[in-house]
Amino acid sequence: MINVVDLITLGHTPDADDAFMFYALASGKLESIFVIKHIIRDIETLNRRALKHELDVTAVSAHAYAYLKDYVILKSGGSFGLNYGPIVITRRKENATTMRMMKSPAQLENATIAIPGELTSANLLLKLAVGKFKEKVVPFERIPEAVARGNVDAGLVIHEAQIAYDKTKFASALDLGRWWSDNTSNLPVPLGINVASTRTMSIDKIKEFSNLFTKSIKYGLDNIDAALDYAMQFSRGQPKETVRKFVKMYVNDLTLDMGHEGKKALERMFEMAKAEKMLESDNQIIVI
Repeated sequence: MINVVDLITLGHTPDADDAFMFYALASGKLESIFVIKHIIRDIETLNRRALKHELDVTAVSAHAYAYLKDYVILKSGGSFGLNYGPIVITRRKENATTMRMMKSPAQLENATIAIPGELTSANLLLKLAVGKFKEKVVPFERIPEAVARGNVDAGLVIHEAQIAYDKTKFASALDLGRWWSDNTSNLPVPLGINVASTRTMSIDKIKEFSNLFTKSIKYGLDNIDAALDYAMQFSRGQPKETVRKFVKMYVNDLTLDMGHEGKKALERMFEMAKAEKMLESDNQIIVI
């Protein structure tokens, strides 16, 4: 039974694409039976909080879902790349030997690579592509700096850094979106999803929120300039056109409803990881 007013704790990242999706909800543009408390944290923090069921609904890395219990996936709000995704960058001013080493996924093996979190989908995709490497967890916004200073051989960049990294300082050593597409017959790249806790919410309540979330995303797409203006407060200093490009990349048709293709991409990622003994999870993928 859904109450007239229900309080929901909602976790999402301080990123332009998440802000864009939640614009209508955060700005009171939609009528709702819910009172929503927005909890804004980086994705790895949200992954860890999800493990403890600290939030009713939250964005998580697709990778993290393998470790979650008593959650369902919302059909909307997923971040799927369409032949694009996280990128491994290196310094341009490397010696010839190092640059030769970085020319193929297999040759990144044993490099020291900065990653944005152990449970991120980017990290799992990199492991699938490269195999073993020496990982160093670095906050995602500091990864280019770690590469530039030579603290690591390479860095795994996510969010808007995928398209906004300084190409005069860094070179792309591996595009994981293209790697995934080439190895999965062009399935979308599964990166982020939104999940709801069945410990703290009934299925009816989850369905009600899921439908509201879909309406919020559609409202943003129908009012793109206003939604972008709202999202700019989470742009980390990026120009509006960069934010617009990034949002359009990751708020796409699969964001409104991941459907069969999105679910299939999640299943394929977990199947590949289990085959390589990177995961042991048998989590059923339930989408509402």
